[in-house]
Amino acid sequence: MGVQGLNHFMEDCCPETCIKVDLKKMAVDHMNEYPGSSPTLVVDGMACVRQWYSCQAWVHGGQWKEYLHILNEFVSAFSAAGIRLVFYFDGVVEERKRAEWVRRRLRSNKDIAKLFHVIKGHGQQPGRDMFTLPSGLATFSRFALKSLGQETKCSTREGDYEIASYANNQNCMGILGQDSDYVIYDTVPYLSASKLCLQSMTTVLFSRERLCHALGLEKTDLPLMACLLGNDVVPDTCIRHIRYRLVNEYRSRHGRRQGEKVLAVADFISNYHPLRDGSEGIASLSLPVGDKHLLENGMHSYLLPGQRFPWTNQKLCDAYTICAMEKFVDADILQAAKEKHSRAECFMLYNILYDGVVECSNTLEDEENIELPSQASVFELVRESIYGLLLPTQPGHAVPVPVVKEWFVFPGNTLKEPKLVSPKQFSDSEIKMDLRDLWFRKDTEVRPQQFSTFLALLGLKEYAEVLDSLEVPLVVVLCLVTYIVLQVTHLSLEDVDAYLSQAVCVRLKTYTDLCHTKVPCVDARAVQLGSLFVRGLTYMVAANSACGSPLSMEDLMPWRMFDGLLFHQKYLLAQSGRATEELLEGNSSWISQFYSLRELVLDTCRKRGRTIQAAPRRTQQELERSVNQEACYWGDSTPRHCGSSLHSNRPHGRGTGAYMQGCGSRSSARRPERRRYRLAPRWPQNNPRPYCP
Repeated sequence: MGVQGLNHFMEDCCPETCIKVDLKKMAVDHMNEYPGSSPTLVVDGMACVRQWYSCQAWVHGGQWKEYLHILNEFVSAFSAAGIRLVFYFDGVVEERKRAEWVRRRLRSNKDIAKLFHVIKGHGQQPGRDMFTLPSGLATFSRFALKSLGQETKCSTREGDYEIASYANNQNCMGILGQDSDYVIYDTVPYLSASKLCLQSMTTVLFSRERLCHALGLEKTDLPLMACLLGNDVVPDTCIRHIRYRLVNEYRSRHGRRQGEKVLAVADFISNYHPLRDGSEGIASLSLPVGDKHLLENGMHSYLLPGQRFPWTNQKLCDAYTICAMEKFVDADILQAAKEKHSRAECFMLYNILYDGVVECSNTLEDEENIELPSQASVFELVRESIYGLLLPTQPGHAVPVPVVKEWFVFPGNTLKEPKLVSPKQFSDSEIKMDLRDLWFRKDTEVRPQQFSTFLALLGLKEYAEVLDSLEVPLVVVLCLVTYIVLQVTHLSLEDVDAYLSQAVCVRLKTYTDLCHTKVPCVDARAVQLGSLFVRGLTYMVAANSACGSPLSMEDLMPWRMFDGLLFHQKYLLAQSGRATEELLEGNSSWISQFYSLRELVLDTCRKRGRTIQAAPRRTQQELERSVNQEACYWGDSTPRHCGSSLHSNRPHGRGTGAYMQGCGSRSSARRPERRRYRLAPRWPQNNPRPYCP
């Protein structure tokens, strides 16, 4: 969120604070000023994923090979300009920001409900104005960038704080992000991710120096201004009464003015500048004691190591070294988990072992589909198993069994409090090697035990021999599909066929091949199943991390085994009763692999008493839910993405005439309320020259 209203104020009310800059020239100037240094840009990954994911299809589960190609073009553009990139991703949610995190997640739930309403009503993907990130995008973006040879980090506290601190300590040339908090930190220049144009290597610099000059403030006043305006630490609801009074006082002297909220707060601060020694500081403000305490805590969230504010005499207290699980886990295990987490080499380990708190954001799930459980429910058993491997399951002397707090977003969960989950207790026959050996032993005997433990976490010990007979990505698919089928009773044989056939086919397809994939309509159930699979891959990564990584992380990545459009295509074909040969595109080798995987899944299910039924046959017309039977295809002969620019690939200001009814459309006279949703175009609207300011 950043500072409320500050971005708007700088762009619309004080445009002189926004400077268009040439990144190549900035890099040269930086090298001239600091000889021998390499110009480095710190990239706020969480702020960029929305711009990075410019793939046309986004509801189907993710176009992962195309996305990897886009990231490669992004990295290559900076490499060609001689600029080194360091990527940062949020690794934790601080408890002081939990309320804001919950508010945003609940709001996203409403957006997702609207999204499914459109899909079920029209049978196609909505327009970009309803865009929702594919599930797991932030998690897999870290691994994608590492696979491209980029330095990637995961924060152990608030992400923007670590980014600002790292950039300041390493003397970087700038921060590329989309958060006005970077204007408030006394750190390196803040550069806009949304204004970035890769073709010209230009963007906009939000100047804190010019902002201070325009407002008559010092840089050390900016944290107080941010807190009075409202941010993630000081919620607007807690400070609104103060700002309301300040605005009224400002109007009485100056009248109504554009940007008056920021101007009123700045005017108030100017009247109470603290003494040089800080003897008065925030105590001098004409505010209630409780409000002063709230503001003081908020200001400290902007205080970087080695810095002081004249508004307060308090020293920066680092409360982030406190480990809630310290009494349950050995110190070397904790240290190893922190190092892996910081290098973005694992998933969930640090959160479990340090805070005992795990969260999962929104997933594309249809709240009206009561047959498909939420991903949080489907993968609860594997999470309990991971907790049981990492944490003690028996009480010790004066030490109780730990519990993990889960903040998982799914339809119907109000997120008023976390769910408390106890670690699963394993027998010695299930897991034969302790955590220390799994993580630190390097001899040849450890890998089979690591893989055996990995299977134990999934409850699939019978697959111990498949690692030698299948490619690793197919082993992962086999385990994940089997696990899902055992947990979701309403999965049909056609669902299994769709999962397995796309996994077999996708491995040898290029991203351009996949861009040409055609689907006649969008099916809401297939959307949820695609997201369920990708979420499942995140838990496979977590399980692999917990076991000491017996499998290469690269082999667990979605671009090795999943493509949303391809899965959607296979799903629709399977549901309409198409032959196996058509599902596997007539490739005899693929057909053989498919049958081998299918038999392994079905055999395991039979032994567990799980009978997988075939779904009732539906005709292609029923699947499309179309009035005019005219297909709406995603993809054309020219694969498109926006690797050349972070701006949207759609022209601005397009009229409603460009949006045509799709496969699932119905008469607007019968359902006039649906006009409020803008649908995506039936065919891609080519824009070979992305908008570039």
